[in-house]
Amino acid sequence: MEKAQTQTKAQSLRQANKVKWIALTGIFMAFNIIMSSFGIPVPGGHLYLCDAIICTAALLLDPIAAFIVGGVGSFLGDMLFYPAPMFVSLVTHGLQAVAISLIASRGKGEAQLKHFSSSLIGTLVGAVIMVVGYTLGKTFVYSTFEYAMIKLPYEIAQALLGVVASLLLYYKAGLGKIFQKMEYNS
Repeated sequence: MEKAQTQTKAQSLRQANKVKWIALTGIFMAFNIIMSSFGIPVPGGHLYLCDAIICTAALLLDPIAAFIVGGVGSFLGDMLFYPAPMFVSLVTHGLQAVAISLIASRGKGEAQLKHFSSSLIGTLVGAVIMVVGYTLGKTFVYSTFEYAMIKLPYEIAQALLGVVASLLLYYKAGLGKIFQKMEYNS
């Protein structure tokens, strides 16, 4: 019963108002593409803000929309700006977004503390998926384990930046409450 209820809540927007679901998914996907087009320069590399968008969208949307935003959005962003890792991005960010969405949706409708806990766990699991996926992907795409290890600290920093930014946007900036109101007014 509880699993079916959680699944219904996670899919409620998609079923209740398909136009709104498509529009929100498209908007988040566009944000993801935009954020993957430039990075914050740091010594030895760049930090990309696309993880903040992917994690935020995954907290707000159902797993299908989260995959579209995370996987397809990252794939398109890489295809436009840096095509070498585009398939790595499709799989890694897609899995990351689905995992976050599934884990975070388990706490929806519960007390605020439980929902925050499930959101935190979901985003941290997503961060691990992203770091491991990109490390393995860079080893495959660039054929050197050393290059992947050099970029590992940047992957970890980017993943943690995404976790923190998404939780701040969802809880402190009030996106979660705004989205709930919009969801119930479908």
